[in-house]
Amino acid sequence: MTQFLAAGACATGIANIAADGTVLDTWYPAPSLFDAPSTPSSTERVSARDLSDQFLNLVGMDRDRLVEMVPVRTTIADLSQPPRDAHDVYLRLHLLSHRLVRPLELNMHDCLTHLVPVVWTNKGPCLPDNFEYIRAKLRARGQIHVYSIERLPRMVDYVVPSGVSIAEAERVRLGAYLAPGTSVLREGYVSYNAGSLGPARIEGRLSSAVTVDEGTDLSLSSALMASRAGGQNREPMRIGRNCVLHPSAGVIGVDLGDRCEVGVNVMLEPTTALFDSRTGRIIAAHEISGQSDIAICNEPHSACPVLRPR
Repeated sequence: MTQFLAAGACATGIANIAADGTVLDTWYPAPSLFDAPSTPSSTERVSARDLSDQFLNLVGMDRDRLVEMVPVRTTIADLSQPPRDAHDVYLRLHLLSHRLVRPLELNMHDCLTHLVPVVWTNKGPCLPDNFEYIRAKLRARGQIHVYSIERLPRMVDYVVPSGVSIAEAERVRLGAYLAPGTSVLREGYVSYNAGSLGPARIEGRLSSAVTVDEGTDLSLSSALMASRAGGQNREPMRIGRNCVLHPSAGVIGVDLGDRCEVGVNVMLEPTTALFDSRTGRIIAAHEISGQSDIAICNEPHSACPVLRPR
């Protein structure tokens, strides 16, 4: 059973709120944690007299985007409880990317249900429904670049963590946790509430709710995917230290311990049949969950992947 962090969080930020009241995003440049809940969870507008000059310059109406930029202060009394609204979700995503909390340490249950699909552009977030009208107005301010249409934005537009390398900004979502020394190569991908707990090389894909520990190497086209747990939620999945996934290898819903190796084109699911050379019998992959010092590879004379001590 997952144990969530018994702490609260608060931050002052700028929210983009559409004319119909939809929260498109909230940027929290300096979130912080507190130990004991002292006030209830809430999000309130911040008075102009309580803002720095730097924040005041960001507040106002963008009539071209039909969006108001509003200063807000968000408090989460208990991170072990599910998110309450879009501001709450964005604060949790910032806590992760700022490396104030690790993935799987805070409750992200049903977090995407509080967010809406957004057109992410170089001029700011917009609602999709009337975007062609908005595009015509925005073109007076220069070329419009649409990065994506989805619920979550790119991490680097909100947080740039120190000591990491990201070759392609589009492939790291806000809410990713990248430890110092981590490299995300051009084909790598890291979702929210997922990432590296120590220096790692990521050229494969990490779904939400997946963590890899230090020294792990995910090669081209490899994939780590947590099992679904209803809706858009996933069961926690952990990969240990100094593991290697070779090109096109994949692990779905099976934890690995330290110093494990998954060979080229090997795909492990909980029910995948493996030949365990240590015992001479066929086992299901879920039976090795959490084990260390093993290698699983395809071998010419075996109908299923072969597990050997590493």
